[in-house]
Amino acid sequence: MNAPFSKRRDILNAGVVGAISTLGFPAIVKAQTDKIRIGHLTPLTGFLGPLGEYGTMGIKQAVDEVNKAGGILGRQIELISEDSVNPATASSKAQRMFERDGVNCILGEINSASALAISQVAARNQKIFINTGGNSDELRGKNCNKFMFHVECANSMYVHTCGRALLQQGLVKGKKWYFLTADYAFGHDLTRVARTFLAANGGQESGEDKVPTDATDYSAYMLKIRQAKPDVVISNLSGTQITSFMKQYSEYGLPFTVAGFGFDTALAWGAGADNFLGTWPVPWHHDVNSASSKAFVTEFVKRNGKPPENQAWGDYLVLKIMAESMNAVKSTDSLKVIDYMEKGAQFDVLKTRKGYFRSWDHQLIQEMYTMTPKAKGAAKDKWDFLQVGSSVPSANEPLDIIAPTKTENNCTFS
Repeated sequence: MNAPFSKRRDILNAGVVGAISTLGFPAIVKAQTDKIRIGHLTPLTGFLGPLGEYGTMGIKQAVDEVNKAGGILGRQIELISEDSVNPATASSKAQRMFERDGVNCILGEINSASALAISQVAARNQKIFINTGGNSDELRGKNCNKFMFHVECANSMYVHTCGRALLQQGLVKGKKWYFLTADYAFGHDLTRVARTFLAANGGQESGEDKVPTDATDYSAYMLKIRQAKPDVVISNLSGTQITSFMKQYSEYGLPFTVAGFGFDTALAWGAGADNFLGTWPVPWHHDVNSASSKAFVTEFVKRNGKPPENQAWGDYLVLKIMAESMNAVKSTDSLKVIDYMEKGAQFDVLKTRKGYFRSWDHQLIQEMYTMTPKAKGAAKDKWDFLQVGSSVPSANEPLDIIAPTKTENNCTFS
């Protein structure tokens, strides 16, 4: 990140101060490289840090593959990747990437509040930001903007995917749900959407606890759940909260069915096979049976010694989509790329069906899946205890059937 300043000092030391004052700093940035610069922001510390690490591995693999294939418009990609930390830091780093580093776009993020902050900076700079991990429906609704796209699925998509499975299991109509909610924008929005689904399908709420993102002791919540005696405990937690919840729920031996509407496979891996239980939704899993998915997984394992999880998929995919789009329009101009994406371009999203961005909210419309535990003894290795369900929607249904409608989640681009 300090390369531009190092270069500037070198020029100063060479005695060409006058040239610098004439050309200005932006000219120096432009002269430094003929590479196409792409920014990547994602949390690498805190409760979302383990997911950000996978995202970073995924996008670096994509950069290497695109560069090996000729890059973008015949130019190599230079990835500038940083820890987004929190919304305020993410905003300032995004501005610095656009102003100082001259990035053409920013990709990444997991925290919904940070994604909103980055999107506002991107809109001011009229550059594209593609969100790879922020789920909040509001990012695609009242907080949408023309320069923000979403590879990550919306909360509504997660709820509808897992909700279908719960309906089939008879765990919605006439049943009582107890919510554990991550106490920030993502969790609040997820529980809001889940409540709507529960009410629409004849269920009842028996209680809710908002859980701080830095919580490690869940004993008080376990006692309240035991007293409430719900039919289903719903985890609307996030990041390492999910790992802690799974471990402690198993320790308490509570008899109530568990399901979750927010999920990342790395968090189940952290809990371990003995602690994983319930039904959970995911946008992708390394066992998805498509040629492109298998190729991605094989290379990822070769590079990192372990399979990719869904955040690695998201950050890998978004770089591939951006490169493909820029090459298709033969330009890095944001408005030209936006026009291409809005007109229904289809992309290989490492699943059995291609995906596309909706023109009115820029959500990537795609298949999702549910995850349940494999039978004891069926796992081939320590990552193989998650059973992938059938794709949702099914092959004979339109892809957008699980996505929020305009009535549910109105988005108006200014």
